[in-house]
Amino acid sequence: MSMLNDLLPRGAVNLRGEARDWRSAIELAGGLLEESGAITPDYTSAMVRSVEEHGPYIVVAPGFALAHARPSEAVKETAISWVRLDNPVPFGSKAHDPVRLVVALAARDSSAHLQAMKELASLLGNARVRTQLEALGTEEELRRILRDGAARPRRSEAASAPAPAAAARNTREDSVPSKGKIYTVCGNGLGTSLFLKQTLEQVLDAWGWGPFLTVEATDTISAKGRAQEADFLLTSGAIAATLGDVGVPVRVIEDFTSTVEIDAALRDLYDV
Repeated sequence: MSMLNDLLPRGAVNLRGEARDWRSAIELAGGLLEESGAITPDYTSAMVRSVEEHGPYIVVAPGFALAHARPSEAVKETAISWVRLDNPVPFGSKAHDPVRLVVALAARDSSAHLQAMKELASLLGNARVRTQLEALGTEEELRRILRDGAARPRRSEAASAPAPAAAARNTREDSVPSKGKIYTVCGNGLGTSLFLKQTLEQVLDAWGWGPFLTVEATDTISAKGRAQEADFLLTSGAIAATLGDVGVPVRVIEDFTSTVEIDAALRDLYDV
């Protein structure tokens, strides 16, 4: 069963979207959720404001933005909308502009959409599926791809590389014992940080390290206060700039769908 399909209201899809800039792209995706009854216009405004405050951290993969804001009374039900732009627009992301695909996420709490984020990360990290998403022409085609993709989880590319044999450890002179925890961080702790968490956990599972490490998605405020409880933080460049020095390593991940990039980051951070 596809949680993405369950959270995507009928009609909350626009595959021929037109937007002048990143603000109007988010407003287009938010408008679909408004029309479905899932949110009020206040939530759309909050999604725009989140990028104004934190930068283009919602652009987590080439050409893809996950628009979202904190849960609030403006969210009537957890839902997503799906927009593909005819003409991609820049969001200010050096690594991933311009953006063609915008998914808007409205969540009533921190848990209802976990499976959907796992499915979405897996779909967008699959080059074949991503090509299909760029070419499809109808909402029904989209729903078929979402359903079939959920039924066939992506095998982590990191699994093809030799995995460390033991639980997380450092060997450099300045190393410290692992605390058994990694934080993924975004502006709200409920969208892109969950997206990154799902891909990170794929790598840890491929290594056989999943039982030894807890991955927690969190927001910037919580991350600043609790950073030293973790081995390190993984986040976007925009969020890393707002975090500053938090007493533990902060590693920027450019492509939140790339198990290869995350695999390399973990090998460096854990010196394995």
